[in-house]
Formats: sequence, structure tokens, C-alpha cells
Amino acid sequence: MATLSLPTSRTAGPRVLKSRTAGKLLLLALVTAVLLPLLHGGSWPHDLTVSLDKPLTSASNWVIDNRDSHPLFLYFFGYISNAVVLSVRAVYLTLLAAGWTGVTALGALLAWRFAGPRLAAGTAIAFLACGALGMWVPTMQTLALMVIAVLASVVVGALLGLAAGLSDRLDRALRPVLDTMQVLPAFAYLLPVVLVFGIGVPAAVLATVVYAAPPMARLTALGLRGADPEVLEAVESLGATRRQRLLTARIPLARGELLLGLNQTIMMALSMAVIASVIGAGGLGDRVYQALASVDVGQALAAGIPIVLLAIVLDRVTAAAGDGTTRPKTIGWAYALAVTVAVALAARLLGRLDWPSGWTLDIAEPVNRAVDWMTNHLYSGVPVVGGTADWAGHFTTWVLDPVRGGLQWLPWWSVLLIIAALAWSIGTWRTALTAVLAMAAIGVLGVWEPALDTLSQVLAAVAVTLVLGFATGIAAARSDRVERALRPILDVFQTMPQFVYLIPVVALFGVGRAPAVAAAVVYALPAVVRIAAQGLRQVDPAALESARSLGATGRQQLWQVQLPLAKRSLLLAVNQGVVLVLAVVIIGGLVGGGALGYNVAFGLAQGDLATGLVAGAAIVCLGLMLDRVTQPTERRATKGA
Repeated sequence: MATLSLPTSRTAGPRVLKSRTAGKLLLLALVTAVLLPLLHGGSWPHDLTVSLDKPLTSASNWVIDNRDSHPLFLYFFGYISNAVVLSVRAVYLTLLAAGWTGVTALGALLAWRFAGPRLAAGTAIAFLACGALGMWVPTMQTLALMVIAVLASVVVGALLGLAAGLSDRLDRALRPVLDTMQVLPAFAYLLPVVLVFGIGVPAAVLATVVYAAPPMARLTALGLRGADPEVLEAVESLGATRRQRLLTARIPLARGELLLGLNQTIMMALSMAVIASVIGAGGLGDRVYQALASVDVGQALAAGIPIVLLAIVLDRVTAAAGDGTTRPKTIGWAYALAVTVAVALAARLLGRLDWPSGWTLDIAEPVNRAVDWMTNHLYSGVPVVGGTADWAGHFTTWVLDPVRGGLQWLPWWSVLLIIAALAWSIGTWRTALTAVLAMAAIGVLGVWEPALDTLSQVLAAVAVTLVLGFATGIAAARSDRVERALRPILDVFQTMPQFVYLIPVVALFGVGRAPAVAAAVVYALPAVVRIAAQGLRQVDPAALESARSLGATGRQQLWQVQLPLAKRSLLLAVNQGVVLVLAVVIIGGLVGGGALGYNVAFGLAQGDLATGLVAGAAIVCLGLMLDRVTQPTERRATKGA
């Protein structure tokens, strides 16, 4: 029976799919043929643009003029700003009062409490490495900012998730908001909060909350909605009220999702806290930003290593807390607190609160010497293969320039038509309409050319990411040895904040569009590899066994069975790759990427709300369009089945 049904699914399924897609494309062609005489080629028509310079400049001037006098700022935003500053300062002073010994002891004991002695030793080594690199004070600044931002993000996200998990109406209302926030790159959050709160810690914390709260909200709602109905029925039969059912059944059953949401919120908050150094957040991110601005790769690496170590420690500890299976029972909260206080008091009595200056290791100078050597020997003139500068130049000349030129050469209406065809072929007409309207909004905002420049970088980076990611994912899915070797590498790369990826590409390729694309590829590659490998590994073993029994070779099994059956996972990998690439391409504006990323950076640097906010809105529209073009809708999947 299995051998008879397999060919049927291979022939009938694609025939239905092709006929349906062909009908959609034919309808689009007919509509285009009717409207073509009314359209004209070239770039986006100037008559269809709306200039927001005057209203945005007026709004910016009003905020600046009334920031110190209007009741809205004095009695609402002002209180929020003061509360954030006081909270961050209190945590920061507490960390400094505990000293490097107290903080290290507390971190190690918490890691032991949740994950055992191995992670405790790794946590202690990570904190000691931050001090040894001369970054103890910036690390404490970043950690203090993180504590307050994560607490606020968890509270906001949990409340939104609670509302969405208990109310279908609120769930439907919040879903498009969270979808938009998910595809919105972190860089675009900065300018509006800077306008209201100014440069400094309050703006950084609030931008981080806006960026990091959505995963907590989504996973909280998912956990509450996925509670076992039989358990809820049993609790209700015992006469429990709605509040009692929530506290005694729904929330405990959603514990795994809640802790996973906490893990994701912490990682996104750290990523955003580093990016927020552009608006005066201070800490490690500020050190990286200042070093990149002066192309001082050594200093950037010295600050980037603690960021990576902090990300790995936080990820492992929170993941272990969510697992709950490896938690030892020997370390209690009271014991951990008592040991921390004892260590901190001993350090204070001995005068060892500050990291000893003689214990620091200067890696900036040798790293810069290595970069200079690379510049002299690897940038150009390498026999046969050429240098990294040659690679960047060739990639720009042969890939980025032609793709950008081709997109900007296309008539505006043909770009919209291509987007409609792509979105409708994998979704519904609503999906296509949303994608087309999002792209048309970019033209209306008057940033059509920069948006196509950004789109060309995204397409080039996505193409490289998918080729490398699918090839690596296939290798990992077909070999346990390769999968085990890749796992720690992917774990490290997936926990690194976006900003850190700019350091190695600047060292290797200098500044420009090619380095921005390289950073985007490295950032998006781990997610694509993981999703592709997981999808291929989850293919029904019965289908593979049937193919082997028919004499299929390993290559035939891959192309005719595994890849078709893993189609949904591969499409998800494409979607995630696009979203992640866009996030870093925008940040690449700081290292010469240009286009919309440069406009946002310029608006932040100059306080130009019109330039920065319009570019931010265009980034949102571009992200929404790319998400819709690469994400199949459930309705289509249901019909196709």
C-alpha cells in the first residue's frame, strides 16, 4: 500500500499545485494587460509621493520645545524616565558594592543552582575573563541595564500574553502587532524613543522593552492556550473559579513556554542593549560602537568578547532553568545569598572590590597588529585566490551592483507585480495585497531608490545564506558526526548579539556594502542550518524505507523524498533567513552599508526625525513585504492538503 500511495502523492499533488499557481499568475497577467496603458515605466512617480518632512519636523520641534514644560512630559514620560534611571543606577551600584568577587560568586552559584557545577565553573570563568580584558565596569553597566530591561519586558510581555491567552478577541488584535514587531529590525526602534526621552539610559531601556517583550507575549499566550483540556476540565469539576484555574492549572502547565519566553527575552534584550549604545546606553555596546567608529578592531574585540560570554552564560542558565531536569537540590537560594554576601564583605574588608589593574590583559594591541598584517598580506595580492578586499570588491561588482541596478531599472509597477505574483503563489490574495501595499507605501514615502538598494543587499545575502545553510543542513541531517561537530558552533553563533558580527567583517573586509552582507550571512546562517537539518531529520522514516526498498540511491532519496517532504521546514528556514538578514543589513549602515540603514543612522546622529523615521517606516514595510513573500499561509496549506 505504501509503495502505491507514494507515486500518487508525487504526481497528483504537484499537478494541483501547478494548476492553482498558474491560474493565479494568469489572472495577474490579465489585470496587468488591462492596466498597462495607464502605467508608465521608470522609478516611482513623484506625483504619487507624500512628503512628511514638514509635519515630522514640526512634531520634532514641538517635542523638543515642550519636553521640559508640557504636563505629558513632566508628569508621565518624566516619571517613567526618572524611574528607569533610578532603577538602573540602583542595580549598578549594588553590583559595584558586591565587587568582582561577589558578582562572580553569585553568578557561579546561580548557575550551579540551575545547571550544575560545570556551568557554574564556566560562568565564573566568563566573569573573570570580562575583568581580565579590562571590561569589568562596562560589563556591570550592561548587566544593570539588562536586569531592568528584562524585568520590564517580562512584565509587559506576560501581561500581553495573559490577555491574548485568555481572550480570542485580544489574541486576534495583538497578532498583527506582534507580527509587525517581529519583522521590524531593532535599529528602527531607536529614533522614536530618542525623540521622547532623549539620548541616554531611559531611551535605551524602553527601546529594549519594545524589542524584547513580543517573544514573551507570544510564548505566554501559546502556553496558556495549549494547556491540557482534560486537566482544566478536572479542575473546573472541582468547583475552582476562573482565577483559581488560571493560577493552579493554566500557568503551571505553561511553565515550559514561560521559561522559554524568558530565555528568548533575555537574549533579545542583550542584543538590543548592545545596539542601544548608539543612543547613549553605555556599557560594552558603547565600547564596541566607539571602536568601530574609529576602525579600532582590537578595542572592539576586547569589548565584544565579554558580550559573547555574557550571552552564552545567560542563554545556558535560563535554558537549564526551563529544562528543570538537571537542577541540583544541594544549592538553595538562602545558601547562595549567604555565600555571596560573605564573599562581598570579605572583599570589602580586604579592599578588593574593584578589579585589580595588574590583572588585566591588553589584547587590543596584538589584535590590531594582526589586523595590520592582514591588511598588508591578506587584503590583496594573495596568489591565485586573491585577498579579502578583492573578494569584497568582486562581490560588490559582480553581484551587489548588478542586482541593485536591475531592481532600480525595473519599472515600479513591475516590481509590485513580481511581489504580488510571489506572495499570491504561496499564499492567498490577502497575503499578496498586504505585500504589495507594504511595498507601495515605500514609494509613497519617497524612499523607493534606497529601499531597492537595501533589498538588493538582502537578496544577495539571502541567496548566499540559503546555499550555505541548506548544504550544511543537509550534511548535518545525513551525518550524526557532522551534526555533533556543528552543534557547539551553532550554539555560540546563535547567542551572539547582532552588533558583534560587525567586528570580524570589518577586520577582514573593511567597510562597505559587502561587509554588511557578510555580517548578515554569518548572523542568519545558524538559524537556517538548524531549521533545515531538523526538517530533514523529521521526514517520515516509512517514506525513506519505501524509497530504499525500491532501490533509490542516497541522492535520489534526498531529492525525491526528503526535500519534498521537508518543504514546509525549508520554507520556514527561508522566511527566518530573510528576517534575520534584513536586521543585520540595516545595522550594516554603520559600516558603509548605505541605503535605509544609513538614513536611520544619520537621523539618529543628527536628530533628524524626518529622515530617520521615514527610513524606519520604510524598513518596517520592507520587512513586512519580505515576510509575506516568504511565509506560506495556513489557509493555503490547508487547501493544498
